[in-house]
Amino acid sequence: MAKKERADQMLFAQGLSESREQAKRMIMAGQAHYLKDGQKLPVTKPGMQLDPDLEIVVKGRDRFVSRGGYKLLTAIEELGLNPEGKVALDAGASTGGFTDCMLQFGAVRVYAADVGYGQLHWKLQQDERVTNLERINLRHAEEDLIPEKVDLVVCDVSFISLTKILPALVRFLKENGEIVCLIKPQFEVGPGQTDKGIVRDKALRQQTVDMIVNFASSELGLQLKGLVPSSIKGPKGNQEYLAYFVR
Repeated sequence: MAKKERADQMLFAQGLSESREQAKRMIMAGQAHYLKDGQKLPVTKPGMQLDPDLEIVVKGRDRFVSRGGYKLLTAIEELGLNPEGKVALDAGASTGGFTDCMLQFGAVRVYAADVGYGQLHWKLQQDERVTNLERINLRHAEEDLIPEKVDLVVCDVSFISLTKILPALVRFLKENGEIVCLIKPQFEVGPGQTDKGIVRDKALRQQTVDMIVNFASSELGLQLKGLVPSSIKGPKGNQEYLAYFVR
């Protein structure tokens, strides 16, 4: 019979907390339960001894490492995006919400690229399916940065128009590959067209969406497969949109 382990150690080992201290706090707050014989039983204290094969569940724990994961989930649930079995590039990965979402839905490998450094969540840094491409500006990156063409590109970038980054991303994509990009009107409109950084005019938002869709079609040969407002709004409450293209 396997030696029993402390509950707080098991929470940390199963990736349910970022540290032992956080695991202790979650247990003391009554958030942790373990599954045994079809029942969900409470973990009553951090030092509680449990069979290491038991599954622990945490109430109120976020499904993804960042809220970005919920944005991509919108494309999966409403547009029919299916990452299963695919090799993907996450452009503007940051903490890795999109990457985490794709992995949870069956992506076999993700190249997570960002101009920043040290942002990718530790869970993803340790995942052998993830290649962490830090300090990389994909606009200027060589095509051989990634050793294979990818099936799927997802893009969540800020402070730049998609018309500047999409041409670079298409280079990494297979023929018949897919692109899902987050259209952010606040970074597409001209100076003076936002109110404290927010695009409040619905017609102006639609105009920016149409502009990106037309650019992707006429300049890059991409075919729009679906378009939906993001279920999670951007900073300051900006409405953003997910566009799903096929090459």
